Amino acid sequence: MILLLGGSGYVGQAFKKFFQENNITFKNIPRSERDYTQPEILKQIITELKPDFLVNCAGYTGKPNVDACELHKTETIDGNVVFPGKIMQVCNELQLPWGHVSSGCIYEGNSPDDKGWKETDEPNFDFRHNNCSFYSGTKALAEEILVEADNCYLWRLRVPFNNLADKRNILNKWMTYEKLLDVDNSLSQIDEFARACYQCFEKKIPFGIYNMTNPGFINTREAIEMIKKSATSNVVKKDYQFFASEAEFMQTAAKAPRSSCVLNSDKREAAGVHMTEVHEAIAASLRDWRN
Repeated sequence: MILLLGGSGYVGQAFKKFFQENNITFKNIPRSERDYTQPEILKQIITELKPDFLVNCAGYTGKPNVDACELHKTETIDGNVVFPGKIMQVCNELQLPWGHVSSGCIYEGNSPDDKGWKETDEPNFDFRHNNCSFYSGTKALAEEILVEADNCYLWRLRVPFNNLADKRNILNKWMTYEKLLDVDNSLSQIDEFARACYQCFEKKIPFGIYNMTNPGFINTREAIEMIKKSATSNVVKKDYQFFASEAEFMQTAAKAPRSSCVLNSDKREAAGVHMTEVHEAIAASLRDWRN
């Protein structure tokens, strides 16, 4: 049985959908029902339910976007750093294996070898470099803490998408934003992400950090061309506008710096946990696009 924390969020809903569709027994504990952020309560829940694995999707991303984290720093620290540390302490004590949804938004650009940032590469978009959003800083800090976990997967998510017009879906954002920034990014098809994360546990691959992104990367203009050429009638086709530069984007559309980066997914692929190449995954989502 799987214990799921944070099941009401965008990522948590993807896990719930995967578990339900594959008849995997799980229990989602709403925080309003039992405040699992308190270590003694989390320990009670685990002792009662006796799960085989815990999935943590809980965290603070800010609404409508990470700019909100600049205004709610206490909540961001509590959700993204303090709480995962509490889970680690409880799971270490009870020897329960678990997985934590981390983020690839702790890097900027491509790696020096142009092959994408690997799990062993130090973050370059974090508090130590004083160049990041508060959100990204907390996600990098959490990874520093969670390396002390005995039995934990750190799953790095990047710019999620699928075929549903959700406000968190980057494809939907591209279709609805008035103006776009042309950058290279690794992406995570959110349904494949949930499946691949579970397979880490199912296949018993070594614990540690994994870049859970679809192989390859895509730039914004390339993605927009795919959207415009899509044969699906309800995909938004219009005259898409782009910012002249990142400086213009920051001056007019954002409060906090954004991470645009390319991650290397070779470690996960070599472990036998596969995800579809990013262009193929986007094309599949556009073919089945639903508003």
